[in-house]
Amino acid sequence: MSVKYQRVLLKLSGEALAGDKKFGIDYDVVSNICRSIKKCVELGVQMGIVVGGGNFFRGRNAGEMDRTRADHMGMLATVMNSLALADALEQLGVQVRVQTAITMQQIAEPYIRNRAIRHLEKGRVVIFGCGTGNPFFSTDTASSLRAAEIDADVILKATMVDGVYDKDPNRFSDAVRYEALSFQEVLEKGLGVMDSTAAAMCRDNHIPVLVFSLSNPDNILDAVLGKNIGTIVKEDETDE
Repeated sequence: MSVKYQRVLLKLSGEALAGDKKFGIDYDVVSNICRSIKKCVELGVQMGIVVGGGNFFRGRNAGEMDRTRADHMGMLATVMNSLALADALEQLGVQVRVQTAITMQQIAEPYIRNRAIRHLEKGRVVIFGCGTGNPFFSTDTASSLRAAEIDADVILKATMVDGVYDKDPNRFSDAVRYEALSFQEVLEKGLGVMDSTAAAMCRDNHIPVLVFSLSNPDNILDAVLGKNIGTIVKEDETDE
């Protein structure tokens, strides 16, 4: 099998790791996701991963709590998820490194761009924890930033729906799925692909984003192979 993308940034939501539990980590779900990641690695794909922390704590939903402190707690939630992914990958025989934007040397490497790229070149999966390391920035923005830094070919955004719709498909039966969108359309229409900061960063750095469902973990492999799944968001040709 030939792959379409050689180096990818996989964005996983924290909620996806909770499965039907809706909170915490369902290790069986994590293992199934990691089996698909392993198949990609065996094909020679260089894989970086950013994972959210919403299955434990989401800073922007912390009520009266100070936003900066709440976001720091959310960053720590992403580290727990990163370590769970690393453990599942290692049990499958995949070499993996966790790098965090906030230094915690006892459990992870600090994020160093050149070291991350070297790991990727050696066939190791690199999981980036703590988002950007700064409050007020989402893990979507962290995905865009890390993808630009490691020169990824694409961001694979695994979600709970099978692409981008003109309105919420869970609420509206007549919602229509897009096959392709430009970043300008995402920004102008306010579509819930990613926040505006992340979308603008992808647009400015010419990084396409493929949005697809994680209901079948092998969709990760299908995405790498270039199969027609989900919605592709890319730079408008008129803006290139």
